[in-house]
Amino acid sequence: MKKKLVSILLVSALAASALTGCGGGSGESQQTQTTDSSSGETSDTEGDTAGTESTEGSGEIKEFTAFFAVPGTEINDDNEIQQIIAEKTGAKCKETWLTGQSDSEAVGTLIASGEYPDFIEGGSGTLQLYEAGALVALDDYLDNYPNIKALFTEQQWDQLRQDDGKIYWIPQFSCIKNKESVCTHNDEAFWIQTRVLKWADYPEIKTMDQYFDLIEAYNEANPTMEDGTPNIPYTILCEDWRYFCLENAPQFLDGYPNDGSVIVDPDTLKVIDYNTTPTAKRYFQKLNEEYKKGIVDPESFTQTYDEYIAKVSTGRVLGMIDQWWDFAYTAGDAIRQQGLDAEGCNYVPLPITIEEGIQNQWHNSGGVLNVSSGLAITVSCEDVEGALKFVDDLLSQEIHNLRSWGVEGVDYNVLDNGEFSRTPEQVAQASDAAYKASHLCTYSYFPQYSGMSDDGINANKPEGQPNEFYANLQSDVKECFDAYGVQTYVEMIGTSEAPGAWYPMWSYSNTLTTSTPGGTAWNRMGEIKHEYLPKVVMASDFESGWSEYMDAYESCNPQDFLDEMQAELDKRMEEAAKYN
Repeated sequence: MKKKLVSILLVSALAASALTGCGGGSGESQQTQTTDSSSGETSDTEGDTAGTESTEGSGEIKEFTAFFAVPGTEINDDNEIQQIIAEKTGAKCKETWLTGQSDSEAVGTLIASGEYPDFIEGGSGTLQLYEAGALVALDDYLDNYPNIKALFTEQQWDQLRQDDGKIYWIPQFSCIKNKESVCTHNDEAFWIQTRVLKWADYPEIKTMDQYFDLIEAYNEANPTMEDGTPNIPYTILCEDWRYFCLENAPQFLDGYPNDGSVIVDPDTLKVIDYNTTPTAKRYFQKLNEEYKKGIVDPESFTQTYDEYIAKVSTGRVLGMIDQWWDFAYTAGDAIRQQGLDAEGCNYVPLPITIEEGIQNQWHNSGGVLNVSSGLAITVSCEDVEGALKFVDDLLSQEIHNLRSWGVEGVDYNVLDNGEFSRTPEQVAQASDAAYKASHLCTYSYFPQYSGMSDDGINANKPEGQPNEFYANLQSDVKECFDAYGVQTYVEMIGTSEAPGAWYPMWSYSNTLTTSTPGGTAWNRMGEIKHEYLPKVVMASDFESGWSEYMDAYESCNPQDFLDEMQAELDKRMEEAAKYN
């Protein structure tokens, strides 16, 4: 009966899309929609007409291809919402994802072949694509696509210009429409299972030592899960580029935000190497101590990402450092599907610093512009304007709702006050792998919005809808939040204002190559950290292990890197001053 109802509703949605496509909406309504976005005011008809002109009369659907240099999950060829979007926009895209290679390796293979998909997101290989002449300059097109143009300010678009003065890619994430609405902490944190906090009667955990003390105490008292499976007190993911889970905590512990590659002193505007601070040494010494106690997973430094996710998905792991997006939509969904909330196996972030009294900056308000990569159109694309129109259409409010919320009456409901809401059953089906493959189509690596919808009532994504978010929390997380007097992950960890015009510096370090002394140093520093930090954590004599690591690290000439980062910071501040 449920499947029949879903089918009936989808048929209705498709019929509605066909009728909408016969309306007269085009560029004028799109322009109105984006122009008024800053005020949050829009007419009831704008969302229905934006991005629908391409299906008028023709019934022809253009098919594009895309490759994203990150691991991902492909959807079914007959995905239901993808088809609805195709009927509304006149286009669809076949997405493929990274498998079995690093992002730069995959990009290198494409460059060697000279054949590319229509769209590409090259990750750390994006600059390689630009230097190889594989990307289409977008400058002459952007004014024709108001939804794309509205993503960024003039200053931000200028930040995306490459050495030749042109723009080649569109950052997809952290674009905030209207006002910010955030419930999840999508970034890095020390995560801990709710069962650990509940066992200790929900204590205030503010420091690194308190965090590990609690995990130790819980594991000693509760060494297994309810079925007898041994707990893993703390694991570390450090495969390939994900070694941020191991190496960059010192900046957060000292109360700095995620600049990724350096600390920036907000008062002096000078860069600081977080790898060599006293806090860095204390942090790795702590990991060394916990490793010797059997708290740190001995497989930490050999496990693959898939093996790590498999562990977290079982509910065995009590705590870890990671980015929310790195585990929540895989392991988090698996935990939900297995009903492990009943055991308290979900994770919440803690506002941890090296000492009490330090203001943490794990979470910052405002979007983060990553200028180092984004969605690009390649020289192999035979219809650049059609490709850009597809992206523009995906950003219309109507299509964005389909991408993020799904189909009304199937994936969410509309309350009398116009607010979108999901039942527990709808939340559960949205986390089901088979349902996502057959029904949901987020076009997750195409540009998207967080923040508030043009209707001024709803968030652009379910995870940003406060009432819906809290109402559908899994039971253990809700109990935990109630104990701490909060309703969101952000409230759990706290938030700070975006630090300044330079932020984040990782958007520059991600573009460095060995063509400069700083880039050469940066590359070598990464290799040394990959090699030595596991040794430091596992060392029988920490002091000698740390000394050996520091000697190897200094041989990389890190000052060359720091000098280039300082020059970039100075440049960013000078450029920002032009717009003030």
